[in-house]
Amino acid sequence: MSSPTHVSVRPIHVVDVFADGPFRGNPAAVVPLEAGDDPGPEWMQIVAAEMKHSETAYVQPRADGSFDLRWFTPEVEVDLCGHATLASAHVLYETGAVPFEDVVAFQTRSGELRATRQLDGAVQLDFPTAPPEPCNAPAGLLDALGIEKAESLRTTGAFFMFVVPDASIVRELTPDFHAMRALTDVRGVYVTAAGDNGTHDIVSRCFAPKVGIDEDPVTGSMHCVLAPYWCERLGTQSLHAHQASARGGTMHVQLAGDRTLLVGRAITVLQGELLA
Repeated sequence: MSSPTHVSVRPIHVVDVFADGPFRGNPAAVVPLEAGDDPGPEWMQIVAAEMKHSETAYVQPRADGSFDLRWFTPEVEVDLCGHATLASAHVLYETGAVPFEDVVAFQTRSGELRATRQLDGAVQLDFPTAPPEPCNAPAGLLDALGIEKAESLRTTGAFFMFVVPDASIVRELTPDFHAMRALTDVRGVYVTAAGDNGTHDIVSRCFAPKVGIDEDPVTGSMHCVLAPYWCERLGTQSLHAHQASARGGTMHVQLAGDRTLLVGRAITVLQGELLA
């Protein structure tokens, strides 16, 4: 009788991010890997597809005290993800892998990203600012979104940003995701407007069916694009932002030159083990 094949058991956490309570905000799975553990990108992608969150993050300590960090949607590896970075920092702090007073440095496809735990338990991310540039909307995209009129801008990675006249337009959008997937030159879309409730400066949503995310509940990286636009337009350096997905979420955004500081809360809702 042959001996059973050894299977590595790895911890996994599900964290709700940019949330003021459980089962709100944007959930991310976080898989902490031990130093030297190399399950490979195929395994990482399979697990992300199994979890079906917008992103699953894999975080691994380095000899220099920083951490390697990778993010996968259910379909592809991505270059930058805000909420799964915040979730990863939250897990490192909550499990004691990093002392509360220390800054976490992540090495990623987008360079070094830093996270700091604040005294009230929120986490601040230090991300690169990504100013959008005016452009013509790709053919068919506004129709797929159901938008009649918008200011059109473009950012990196075939993502587009549309500024609409009223926050109610953002909230009431019902995009045709099948039509969006058929657009070969569009990976994702941000739709945004000035806030209208006296509490939030801006209201936005993010759609990226091309990478396996019809709607991202709350998107940290999007606000690195929104911040330079809205801060200039509103004459401020800080924003209180609301993302108007079904789950909803909020964050504070601070523009600091070529860096954008994102502050939000995270709540662990599940801890377990991956047995395969």
